[in-house]
Amino acid sequence: MERAVKKYWPIFVLPTMGAFLIGFIIPFIEGVYLSFCNFTTIKDAKFVGIQNYIEAFKDLNFLGSFKFTTLFAIVSLVLINVFAFLIALALTQNIKGRNIFRTVFFMPNLIGGIVLGYVWQLIFDGIFVKFDTALKLNETLGFWGLVILVGWQQVGYMMIVYIAGLQAIPGDIQEAAMIDGATRLQRLFRITIPNVMPSITICAFLTITNSFKLFDQNLALTGGEPLHKTEMLALNIYNTFYGRVGAEGVGQAKAVVFFIIVVVIGLLQLKMTRDKEVQQ
Repeated sequence: MERAVKKYWPIFVLPTMGAFLIGFIIPFIEGVYLSFCNFTTIKDAKFVGIQNYIEAFKDLNFLGSFKFTTLFAIVSLVLINVFAFLIALALTQNIKGRNIFRTVFFMPNLIGGIVLGYVWQLIFDGIFVKFDTALKLNETLGFWGLVILVGWQQVGYMMIVYIAGLQAIPGDIQEAAMIDGATRLQRLFRITIPNVMPSITICAFLTITNSFKLFDQNLALTGGEPLHKTEMLALNIYNTFYGRVGAEGVGQAKAVVFFIIVVVIGLLQLKMTRDKEVQQ
């Protein structure tokens, strides 16, 4: 069997590598090149150096979107992971119907972002109309509306990751701590949390990257209103590229900057949380 794998591995690897090359690597390299050009189509690109990047950083809406997205990512990181961990902790206890509860909490993750955005928009506006306001008229309401929507959607998925981490903790460690007289709070902070750090690493990475890449929900729920105040980075790039004539190069430059930001923040977060993981 091993000889057959060594002999025929190109048959299995090359199609995947080819698809990855054609679908990701080549478009990515071409996108980086186009960020230094003025263009309307890829065939009429004219090299302009770093002018697109200068225009991108001069765009106050882009800088505002970065601040808004960063704040959203921080708040979402804390709330989603705290709620997901607490729910996972509860649903790993011996309670009746815990599998049903797990399914119910996970189900929102199966619904598309656009659908969720419009559904929650109807819910919020139905409430806020009684106070003579609307989600798209108030920056603060728009921000917390996005936090609630994304939290409701993603908590269930992160809960599953935390449940897997909690179930992987050796039972004899908890038993030994109980015999030594450790309280529940001591066991939580001294045993449970250190041993689920791999799960925390995964969930924190997914939460941060998903928050920065958020597009569908932002487009459907607030559309960046009022006056681009709730416009996140992905939506700002979309509006620049498709909403401004002759600004395709600027939009592409913003996309490259966006990619670098997400990669750097993701790697920093992985480094910070992996250093705290317990080696078993």
